[in-house]
Amino acid sequence: MRYAICFTPPARDPLADAAARWLGRNVFSGEVEEHPGLKGLGVHEIAFHTALPRRFGFHATFKAPFRLSEGANEASLLRDLMHFAGRMEPVVLQGLSVGRIGDVYGLILQRPCPEVDHLAASIVQAFDGFRAPLSEAEIDRRNPERLSAPQFTNLSRWGHPYVMDEFRFHMTLTGPLLARDFPRIEQALKAHFDPALAEPVVIANLALFVETERGAPFTVHSLHPLGRVSNRKIA
Repeated sequence: MRYAICFTPPARDPLADAAARWLGRNVFSGEVEEHPGLKGLGVHEIAFHTALPRRFGFHATFKAPFRLSEGANEASLLRDLMHFAGRMEPVVLQGLSVGRIGDVYGLILQRPCPEVDHLAASIVQAFDGFRAPLSEAEIDRRNPERLSAPQFTNLSRWGHPYVMDEFRFHMTLTGPLLARDFPRIEQALKAHFDPALAEPVVIANLALFVETERGAPFTVHSLHPLGRVSNRKIA
């Protein structure tokens, strides 16, 4: 069993619905979703390009997948996550939109957001005691020879290279693509996601994701609202 601490919108949120249909899987229920019909991009092509992010589900990673350390258990993790979330404030993600990181598309921020960077760093630090040390095989899967010095330091200290100053908020929507496909897939992604991004996205909760066994799809175990109960908006 592995756990991860992430952000994902609530199940009935328009963005969550758009992502479930694009990826072909609902990250809450685990059920298969029908891909959308989009101009210039067939459903079989969408299924091919979303195979990798489909397993992980729609999310932004704060604390990358980890096995529990010796002496830790799920109950204590849930308790600490609930208390931690209650001490943090929601974060408004201004300028979240479809964009490309290398050869992968996702939802990215068009300008820096110190609040989300602080939230991510705080989560990495606060929950590192729950993380079992990486095995040699897990380290090798990160291709340490390709990492920069700061990234390798992060991998050794925090179990993941892209944390702290190396963190960039993103919500992955495709696997690696060929450059010739960039324009067509970007156009399809924007047509599908722009309506759900018309209003600013708010990180109002932290999601605990679980992978029941190596290679199994990740699903949402539970959502933990940010902020004190007295300060939360009542729908």
